[in-house]
Amino acid sequence: MTPALRLALTSLKRDLRAADVRALFMALVLAVAAATMIAFFLDRLERGLERQAGQLLGGDLVLEQSEPFDDSLVKRLENAGLAVSCQVEMASMLRRGEAFQLASLKAVDGAWPHYGSSRVALEGGAESLERPPEAGSVWADPRLRSLLGLGLGDTLQVGEAELRVSGFIQREANPSGGFGSFNPRLLINAADLGATGLEQPGSRIDYSLLGAGPVDALERLSPLLERLRESGVQVRDVRTDRPRLGSALARAESYLGIAGLAAVLLAGVAVAMASRRYVERHLDTAALLRCFGAGQRQLTLIFAGQLLGLSLAASLLGALAGLVGQALLARLLAGFLPLTLPAPGMAPLFLGVFTALAVLAGFAGPMLLRIRRVSALKVLRRELDPLPPSAWLVAGVAAAVFGGLLWLYSGDLRLSLALLLGGSAALGVLWLCAALLLRAVLALAGRLAGSGPWSRALRLGGGQLARRRRAGLGQLLAFAVTFFAMAMMVTVRGDLLATWQAQLPDDTPNYFAINIQPGEREAFAEAVSPVVKAQSALYPMVRGRVSAINGAPPDEALAPEAQNDNALRRPLNLTWRATVPEGNRVVAGEWFSEEEGSNGDAEPSASPKDVPGGWLSAVDAVPAEAPVPISMEDGLAGRLGLGLGDTLTFRIGSETLTARITSLRSLSWDSFTPNFYVIFPPGVLEDFAHSYITAFYLPDDDQGLANRLAERFPGVSLLNVDALLGQVREVLFQVTRAVELILALVLLAGISVLYAALTASQPVRAHESGLLRVFGAGNQLLSRMQGAEFALLGGASGLLGAALAELASAYLYRYWLDLPPQLHGWVWLVLPLGGALLIGVIGHALFRRLRRQAPMASLNLLE
Repeated sequence: MTPALRLALTSLKRDLRAADVRALFMALVLAVAAATMIAFFLDRLERGLERQAGQLLGGDLVLEQSEPFDDSLVKRLENAGLAVSCQVEMASMLRRGEAFQLASLKAVDGAWPHYGSSRVALEGGAESLERPPEAGSVWADPRLRSLLGLGLGDTLQVGEAELRVSGFIQREANPSGGFGSFNPRLLINAADLGATGLEQPGSRIDYSLLGAGPVDALERLSPLLERLRESGVQVRDVRTDRPRLGSALARAESYLGIAGLAAVLLAGVAVAMASRRYVERHLDTAALLRCFGAGQRQLTLIFAGQLLGLSLAASLLGALAGLVGQALLARLLAGFLPLTLPAPGMAPLFLGVFTALAVLAGFAGPMLLRIRRVSALKVLRRELDPLPPSAWLVAGVAAAVFGGLLWLYSGDLRLSLALLLGGSAALGVLWLCAALLLRAVLALAGRLAGSGPWSRALRLGGGQLARRRRAGLGQLLAFAVTFFAMAMMVTVRGDLLATWQAQLPDDTPNYFAINIQPGEREAFAEAVSPVVKAQSALYPMVRGRVSAINGAPPDEALAPEAQNDNALRRPLNLTWRATVPEGNRVVAGEWFSEEEGSNGDAEPSASPKDVPGGWLSAVDAVPAEAPVPISMEDGLAGRLGLGLGDTLTFRIGSETLTARITSLRSLSWDSFTPNFYVIFPPGVLEDFAHSYITAFYLPDDDQGLANRLAERFPGVSLLNVDALLGQVREVLFQVTRAVELILALVLLAGISVLYAALTASQPVRAHESGLLRVFGAGNQLLSRMQGAEFALLGGASGLLGAALAELASAYLYRYWLDLPPQLHGWVWLVLPLGGALLIGVIGHALFRRLRRQAPMASLNLLE
């Protein structure tokens, strides 16, 4: 060990008795512990939430195509660590006696289901089962009771096989097919599929592989999955298959990323506040070492070694505390969060240590240059050379390191660069605003009239801040950044929860009525409208497949990455409408008529019941003129690379129809109401075969309406999506609790930073208190004066933090969370008052012991 490092360790042992070193050490420990705990918990929570959300798909990985999968592919998935279940889906005619019924057939093997359970009405009563039907038996849709007169134990002919009905499905473990299959469902064992003889060349059959396993297994399969996508296999996960769930998870992950950024920011503030006092206290030591012949290189090694040893010890202790803390946290919340978290990985542990080292280097590096450049004459003249120009280079490197940390925690390079560059550019403006704000607060405090004890305390406290204006300005900025980070977490959390609650209100439609024939339209509306509490409009629906884009086949007209889009591989549900549907908003172009297309928000606010003529009038209008205009969903247009003016040719039955995109719409996919990729104007599709679809909410205590509708309209398919709603609500509930938990951790980190910053300023304030005690100031006067000083500092910091929180949240909402920016009035009231109270209470409590000690002991603290 070199003499410089030996001296660094010896000095570090002695410095641990100093208040600023203890504050720096504790700030690093608390910051690393909070950041590591958040990183560990986020890593486990994100993987657990994705696993839980996979229940909606039936597995963590779903592969679909129209041909059987090779056994070699199944073997590769199993060798990678996935449990694989094979599914086959098709439409088939069922027969019982002389009665026939078209049904959607689903054959599953013994590994089904990977997640969840099916609720099946058996002969002994309803049970929740985690297995498929036994060989030789089927589970039938309850609608087949009335359509075919089925009962438990009856025999049903499926193709060439006769199978026994052993149960009726009340809830399927993972109902697939979306709304592409409107027929009654029949679930059979895959072992019986061969006996039915339904697998014939040319048959329209969908084959699926459902895989469940660890996340690293999916990562190892990434190259294979990419090749499968290129070959036309549909590869699905929760983000691509379920937009309403994917948006919630994406916003939750963004919030967790913001929490990581806030933790890193708070760590930097704590280190900056503590290291400043550390460097100022060691300037005299550095000058003495220069007198004894130490060079700049040796000074750098000595003090850098001290900080390196301190940071390594603090980061290791903090990382271990974070690891233990997240384990205890997950154990305590096992019953609170109905989610099984996977085991923690080691990456967050190293990330916490790296964060501490990087933050310490970034915020303490420029300070060390002041020690390196100190002159030996400082021993006599008590002066310090100004910061050399090379310090700005070090600060730039530190900013780049901090930007890299932002990228690591957020996963968004563009946002990290924007925050880094924007924060650097706004630093000067922020410093100027803080200086003006502090001057205004001090001027207001100095002009307070009255001889009361608190008026006098405010004037004296303001005077104390005025005498230490530069140090007070630095503390104001530090506290403002802390309040800003804490307030931003609270506001974003509140708006996210409000968005999620609005996404699935209590009266979210839980029934879809499909295959309503034109002749049944009015009668069905009259039967449902007076009874249900919430419903959508009755939408006409025509099935059509995209056969050409801009006059060329899709494979030639589109980029390679868009050619395998699922919208091109299946028929789309087309509709017509004269007004913008509820939950839709025109974002480009114009609607079909100038009167109704000028404002996309004019019509959606009205319920179908409030429109004159009810549900029917919402789709009736004068036929449109050629060329046929259409309105397309903006997400599909973006995936296909289409825009206004592009043409699409649809094959509807044996005919073709060419249309031109005249408007783009954003959709509320989270509404559980009928939505359409493509909408035509009235007067174009009416001559094609069509049916109607609607959605409505039916309370649990009024399920008799569903039975009456099934009896009166046997051809109408009623889809109960209560099970899907329950799964989505459960995942959103878990995401909500996770967000609240992470918020609590960030707030705790913020409070620890405030404590560290105030502790670092103890020597200077204790020295001032000692001087005042020498000149006759009593304990009561000192208590009120320090309380007033901290309250002024906290109030000004809260006001500045509120402004920062509003500006930052507006940017994050618009460019990251995909939420509309909004003003939070409570922030402007709570932050100044709360800041004054919080800083006042913490500061008053920390200095209680110092106010009671002898003046000589307080004066010695500064040495």
